[in-house]
Amino acid sequence: MEAQERAERSAEMMWAEDRVSQGLGIRLEAVGEGTATLSLAAEASHCNGHGSVHGGVLFMLADSASAFAGNSRNQRAVSLNNTITYLSPARAGDHLRAVCQERSLVGRNGIYDVEVRNQNDDIIVQFRGLTRLLGQTFFDE
Repeated sequence: MEAQERAERSAEMMWAEDRVSQGLGIRLEAVGEGTATLSLAAEASHCNGHGSVHGGVLFMLADSASAFAGNSRNQRAVSLNNTITYLSPARAGDHLRAVCQERSLVGRNGIYDVEVRNQNDDIIVQFRGLTRLLGQTFFDE
């Protein structure tokens, strides 16, 4: 099986069970080996008392991008640790795109960087996720 087909099939299986991302309105735009792009059309229901998109919503978007990239090799992975830096506020009406790139995969441990940008290409969030492979697959190859 080619790497792209493996990534797409793994993502399809994850997406089918990912109720939280679907419920929030996140869209899976693209996936490849060690990469993923997700998006969210920010709505008023995503905003906090300051009128900006809640940090937890931004964290979920970035974390989901990291999850799809980290699970792209038909190897189940979970988060070990994540850090996030909020650089600019996002507002209702913004189109947010989270792009994740794998930085390292050594043994069972992966490092994934995510940038969330708005429709003006402003960086909203920088996120780093550390993952651990579980030794389990999504499907038989």
